[in-house]
Amino acid sequence: MTVEASPLLTIAIPTYTRANYLKLNLQSLFEESRSLAPGVLEVIVSDNHSTDSTPEVVAKAIAQGLAIRYIRNRIDIGSDANIAQCFNEARGHYVQIMGDDDIYVAGTLSYLIDHLQKAEYGVVCLRPFGYEVDPIAEYPGGDARVEQYDQVGDFLAAIGPYITFISSCVINRRVQQDIDARQFCGSNLVQVHLVVNAALQVGRNAYLKRYILACKRANSGGYDFSEVFVERLGRILDSYRPAGLSAHAIEQFETRMLKSYHPFNLVRQRLARQGDLRETYRRFSARFGKRLLFRWWVAPIIRWPRPFALAWGMMATLIGRLASGDLRRGAHFMWNKLRRRNQPAS
Repeated sequence: MTVEASPLLTIAIPTYTRANYLKLNLQSLFEESRSLAPGVLEVIVSDNHSTDSTPEVVAKAIAQGLAIRYIRNRIDIGSDANIAQCFNEARGHYVQIMGDDDIYVAGTLSYLIDHLQKAEYGVVCLRPFGYEVDPIAEYPGGDARVEQYDQVGDFLAAIGPYITFISSCVINRRVQQDIDARQFCGSNLVQVHLVVNAALQVGRNAYLKRYILACKRANSGGYDFSEVFVERLGRILDSYRPAGLSAHAIEQFETRMLKSYHPFNLVRQRLARQGDLRETYRRFSARFGKRLLFRWWVAPIIRWPRPFALAWGMMATLIGRLASGDLRRGAHFMWNKLRRRNQPAS
């Protein structure tokens, strides 16, 4: 009796009633998979009992030639549980839990596979960019370096907010065979547990700085930013101190978030006039109140009158993105936005 070899990579897609986005995702995966050797890739679609044409979209992709293992839940089990199911069902050495509205840039899946075959990694981070209309026209180009890290703190500081973005992190599944990801449900951040645990266990992690994933902008939400990305994320990181995540590593990561990610999201909150600013400040202060970077860089965006807060926040976001190497992406996005506005109506 022959034992079927495990695939190198599982791409597992949790979805719920977003058939139009899923169709584009699966078409992209079909095109990308044509250049791969047989058995290298496994594709799973974990359908959270969608009420639209998702089953038909999956059936058409299978008929086209994309091998998909289709799991359709009998009821909506919630986002966290569906993400956990993706991880638990994966048979690959590595697993990428991929958003149904995200797309690989042409030629980059084989590029990723090449890197996964070269060495053993805990996590390989893929760099995303946001698009509004056309992912090809809005591709920012640029950096193609590959950075490897032996220190977890350096790695987490380098990837910053991508630790929370499910599509960005290709996670070593083999070193977490005994983990049931359902234990992490309820945090909105199931994937963070899996990323941190894999990064700690293997010790070598990589960041592919080429823009690989095209991600639909403004296509998620429904949560309180400060509750999830300050309070809950902080608790998750602290819980891995006994496993070897040092206080210095956590501080490195949170410094990156305070420099660029948090200012951007606080500006969005102030622009939209959403959320309770007092509660937002309480959460930030409880986590970062003793840090000068918070008091002088971030707190004004929450505490100052709205016009001054927005001006300060936009300046902080610009400088933070420049420091983190994301200015090109932001500038390219704004250029395409202006270009579309100036195009004559058809």
